[in-house]
Amino acid sequence: MSEITNSVGRSNGWRRLPLIAAVGLAMSQNAIAYTSEDGTLEINGFVENATYQRNGEGLSKVRNTAQIEMAKTLGDVGRFSNVGVYGTFRATYDAVDHFNDRFGRSAGGPVFMESTSGVPASSVPYGGGIALPGGGLEPGNVNDGLVLLGSDLHDTDGGVGLAVPVRPCDKDSRGCIDGYMDADTNELRSPEFNDRWDFIRELYVDASLPQVDGTEWSFRVGKQQVIWGRTDLFRVLDVLNPVDYSRHNIYDELEDIRIPMWMATAEKHFGATELFDDLNLQFVWNFDKFRPSNLGQGGSTYAILDAGNFFRAMNNCWDNGCTVSNFANGNTATDFPKNVIGIRKAHMPSWSLDNTQFGVKLEGETKGVGFSLNALTYRSHLPSLRGGIPADNPFTGSVESDIFPYLIAFDIHFPRVNLIGGSLDLYSDSLKSVFRVEAAYTDGEEFANTLRPRLFSESDVFRYVIGWDRPTFIPFLNDRRAFLLSAQLFGQYLVDHERKRVNGIEVGIPDKELNHIATFLMKGWYKNDRLSPQMIVAHDFGAKATTLAPSVDWLISDNLRLTVGANIKVGDSAQKFDDCRACNPFPPATGPVGAEGSLAIRSLAGFEPLGRFRAGPIGMAQNEDEVQVTLRYRF
Repeated sequence: MSEITNSVGRSNGWRRLPLIAAVGLAMSQNAIAYTSEDGTLEINGFVENATYQRNGEGLSKVRNTAQIEMAKTLGDVGRFSNVGVYGTFRATYDAVDHFNDRFGRSAGGPVFMESTSGVPASSVPYGGGIALPGGGLEPGNVNDGLVLLGSDLHDTDGGVGLAVPVRPCDKDSRGCIDGYMDADTNELRSPEFNDRWDFIRELYVDASLPQVDGTEWSFRVGKQQVIWGRTDLFRVLDVLNPVDYSRHNIYDELEDIRIPMWMATAEKHFGATELFDDLNLQFVWNFDKFRPSNLGQGGSTYAILDAGNFFRAMNNCWDNGCTVSNFANGNTATDFPKNVIGIRKAHMPSWSLDNTQFGVKLEGETKGVGFSLNALTYRSHLPSLRGGIPADNPFTGSVESDIFPYLIAFDIHFPRVNLIGGSLDLYSDSLKSVFRVEAAYTDGEEFANTLRPRLFSESDVFRYVIGWDRPTFIPFLNDRRAFLLSAQLFGQYLVDHERKRVNGIEVGIPDKELNHIATFLMKGWYKNDRLSPQMIVAHDFGAKATTLAPSVDWLISDNLRLTVGANIKVGDSAQKFDDCRACNPFPPATGPVGAEGSLAIRSLAGFEPLGRFRAGPIGMAQNEDEVQVTLRYRF
């Protein structure tokens, strides 16, 4: 009995029980799919398996999902009408690490760090670089369970190289940032079962309050998604909820990857007025404790921009010391002691009224043109690395805990951002098309900037998207049913962009001052709409990277759906940029006094760490080509 208990304890099998129970109940349709006799209670949902095979790496996803959706109508309650309670509950279990030891508790191994100073150029094992005077790596920071940062995309090629611990944090705690990227095995396999109770996907109360003047207030309070945007794939106004990119980078439906938050909305419906055919005013208060977007933890199957791997490598450098390829003199693998370089910690905003988020939207329609005006103050869901933290100078032999300009030592922050924007929807009868325009201007966002002493700067940002949708007959493909054609052009302009070319390399902000991403969708229907092929194409002009995502959706029966697809990337991946090896934070040991900064002494650039921003989410996933099969049974 003790052996059984210990085995279950080690695997935390209890976390699978909600999923196993839900799947079992789903197979017994009568046990779950339910409508009460008076029609006021409905319960349904689905079970699903998504299995993805990545080119050259084996299985990248074996995700089993059970989702239950509930709607309870209460009718009139006091002065309120249309009162109802609605909930969505989701449990997933991704078994990929059971089938592919590139991920999970057995991932990684020993690595070798490039050191181009030798003749010929050579490499040394992790922990085998030249040690700075302050000492070497901490005990336990061993050469195992590691991969080289970005190694699936590029060679080190004379640039900076870092090693990433890739096993779950209960197996290997190195590089796990407390409160931010510190998931254990079970939290990676079943992410809904955490201390934020994410298995409650949505749970809210709706109610309406009619007014004597014929207008109406509607209220929604609870855990929910509040959708402001009118576009897909990339967000402009749709920023009220953070996003879980660890499910499948940017490619899953936003409905599935938005992270619901505890929020309250109040919307005044004015109806038709003298100037407008319809007019509504909405207030949104996100009173939940702050949480950022999930970028994917170091070692997980999906980590957008490879950021999770970079953060974990850098936190390991701060906590335990690390070996950095080609660092000393720009060509020698170097062992840094702890508390010199890296990421120290993440400042996660605690709950307070000041840290809640508030927005207002005016939305309406006039003469067939829909519009919205939006304003929001919120915490950035994306992290900012702020330098200028107290660190130690390894060349002095003492512990200063002092601030050294241009030192690659950071804390993670989530700055306050203010947004104003709007959108338009208009239909052209002559073109049989719907056009969508969406724009937002923000202040408070922060970007990496090697021209600044703290290696970051703030910039206002203008984002916009122009979309076009049209049902179009393509007779040689289907002369009975129109195809949906949809195109979008996303733009991002950094108002306070800084970049220079010095000694043959680019220094400053790696993101482009102005960049565009275009998407195109073509979707058709056959066999009484039971068979639906589609093609999605996305191209990042700045990164020169493209994604092709063909798929076929087959509704086998009213309950069973099969989707077979692929996700193929072509183009460039990470690009070289200033890597701050010439930043000279410890003069005179690292360069002449008075020559601090990236302009100082050498023209050194590499793929890591800033090349990821030039490649974008498409470029940084160049080697994640996949074949995907998803089977869903809805009950």
